[in-house]
Amino acid sequence: MRDPSAGPRVMLRRLRELMAEPLEPQERLDRIVRQIAQNMVAEVCSFYVLRADGVLELYATEGLNPGAVHLAQLKMGQGLVGTIAAGARPLSLSDAQSHPAFTYLPETGEEIFHSFLGVPILRAGRTLGVLVIQNKAMRNYREDELEALETTAMVLAEMIATGDLKKVTRPGIELDLSRPVTIDGDAYSDGIGLGYAVLHEPRIVVTELLNEDIDSELARLEDALDSLRISIDDMLSRRDVSMEGEHRAVLEAYRMFAHDRGWVRKLEEAIRNGLTAEAAVEKVQSDMRARMIHMTDPYLRERLHDFDDLANRLLRQLTGFNVKAHEDEFPEAAVVVARAMGAAELLDYPRAKVRGLVLEEGSVTSHVVIVARAMGIPVVGQASGVASMTENGDSIIVDGDDGKVHLRPMADLESAYAEKVRFSARRQEQYRALRPVDPVTRDGVPVTLQMNAGLLVDLPQLEESGASGVGLFRTELQFMIASTMPKVDEQEQFYRSALRQAKGKPITFRALDIGGDKVIPYFRAAHEENPALGWRAMRLALDRPGILRMQLRALLRATAGGELKLMFPMVTEISEFRAARALVNKEVNHLSRFGYDLPRKLELGAMLEVPSLMWQLDELMKEADFVSVGSNDLFQFAMASDRGNVRVSNRFDPLGRTFLRILRQIVTASDAAGTPLTLCGELAGRPLTAMALIGLGFRSISMSPAGIGPVKSMLLALDAGKLAQMLLPALEDDEPEFTVRELLTDFADSNGIPL
Repeated sequence: MRDPSAGPRVMLRRLRELMAEPLEPQERLDRIVRQIAQNMVAEVCSFYVLRADGVLELYATEGLNPGAVHLAQLKMGQGLVGTIAAGARPLSLSDAQSHPAFTYLPETGEEIFHSFLGVPILRAGRTLGVLVIQNKAMRNYREDELEALETTAMVLAEMIATGDLKKVTRPGIELDLSRPVTIDGDAYSDGIGLGYAVLHEPRIVVTELLNEDIDSELARLEDALDSLRISIDDMLSRRDVSMEGEHRAVLEAYRMFAHDRGWVRKLEEAIRNGLTAEAAVEKVQSDMRARMIHMTDPYLRERLHDFDDLANRLLRQLTGFNVKAHEDEFPEAAVVVARAMGAAELLDYPRAKVRGLVLEEGSVTSHVVIVARAMGIPVVGQASGVASMTENGDSIIVDGDDGKVHLRPMADLESAYAEKVRFSARRQEQYRALRPVDPVTRDGVPVTLQMNAGLLVDLPQLEESGASGVGLFRTELQFMIASTMPKVDEQEQFYRSALRQAKGKPITFRALDIGGDKVIPYFRAAHEENPALGWRAMRLALDRPGILRMQLRALLRATAGGELKLMFPMVTEISEFRAARALVNKEVNHLSRFGYDLPRKLELGAMLEVPSLMWQLDELMKEADFVSVGSNDLFQFAMASDRGNVRVSNRFDPLGRTFLRILRQIVTASDAAGTPLTLCGELAGRPLTAMALIGLGFRSISMSPAGIGPVKSMLLALDAGKLAQMLLPALEDDEPEFTVRELLTDFADSNGIPL
């Protein structure tokens, strides 16, 4: 009985020999197509390569007019070859001329050939070209012939990817794999980053494509699949994975796919056709990605992501790939590219070498974005498809000002951005020159400019930025990057280090704000349908007072003899603030009883983030030593607009009259009670929105360190009284002709205020 895999194995063995022979590139291509035609019993074999201009060029042929090589061309979607490339799907026809997409190229002489089998040449789901065989007789190609041609196409994909075809590519022509790509995303952190791409979860580069022993490769695949299934089962059996909810549903989907017989059968078939286990995984996943990538159904596209992740896990099992072993390959100027990542993962990279971050997912208030902004790293998010289009080492530009990513940019674009970076550096020099200048408006109104922080790596920027202190120190970041709950002594040492690095400048610590989207790996919490409105921050702290008391003890000990300024997040009712103050008093009494030194001054504040406090403002201002507006959450809750949901996060403008009226009401209550007020959040960090806050009456704002210079430059040119005279009446206009944003921009333009 005929072994259907014998032919492909013989062909792949011969192709491997041709790859190793010392041949000129064009001769190698000519002999490859001749070998394929011979093995497939075809009268024609043609190899088309996709160029950067979207044209498929004939690079080699056996059976068609050899004079057509490098002259015959088809656009994407044109003819049968263009149709295969555009759809990334194979095409098998017994009578090619009768197909509506058939296009006759007279220079090829292909009119005498009727049957046609073409497959896309794919790599990581991207189409790089098309491989075709033809026969004069009208015949139907078998399934095993299609599989053999697809397997051969994978070998040719590696030829294209490794740059072997550059020597036979005409001057001025670029292949599609190296073409420049611009991706529009969302600007999450200002700045420009130029460097080389580093994939956060790098695809495994399969170098050994052709197998020597089918049985041993099948055994390797089976062992890797078993290990993969066991690892998924282990994750599902862990006690911190709830019995229901989205996290478990994803893992259950992984388990289902890992046991899917159709998927496994395709992998085994590819091995029987001559590929190694790794190459089989790469081929099957590339085929699947090419078939699913054009689907618009969000459920199916999410399943594609699941299969991508599963295939990458399987490749890691097969290759024993270790990310740590590749750290020495990290470029001096790196741009990290990821679908999504956590804050701790970003901190694992050598900070001095990271020039930018690109995310397919995330939002402006994701924790990895907050950390990146604190580190002064430009970030672009919602850059759809960037991970699959990027190869490790590709040149890349991150434009965190305009929300664009330029992959493999043209030389003139790279030069323009390099000049932009130099200009930005000169502007930063101007901002640094403003560091000793007091932040006072042109009409003599002093404004306190503070910075946000959360890690010790942030604090050197306190002096560099010229901030007067830290208005928001996010203590939860220390917990989020730790593998276990930090002990009291560890927390105390951390807070002492922070105060030491601040060199006498004040720090306002925020009590632990965990839960919701702030996931701590070692803290188990039940799944919640709406975690932003659930068991988090003060609610969690008061229900589990032991955690908060540990932190309070550490803070009180760390600030002994000095000043402790501490605020509590997500206060919903005054009774919660009183309960938190009572816990502080308990810790003060406990430490006194055991002879510990205490802070000489203790101020306790509340964060105003929940709209319910708007109806308790007078009580709040009397009860708290100070109040800090958390503008990110307050805006989210006031507008019922999930800040992590890209469909609604940009739906409402924080400079809209509704939200500015809320902020003005808070300022009025603060002034009446004489309670110190500050605001920390995205609004404070940009000159235009910071200008609005000053117009509303805020005299203390806290922002990312990079925002201090531009905001100070703005306020030094600002007449705060004149701005208030324009802004406050405009908030009461029920039928406005212009938006507040337009009014503020016009005011800045007409008064020479730099934005």
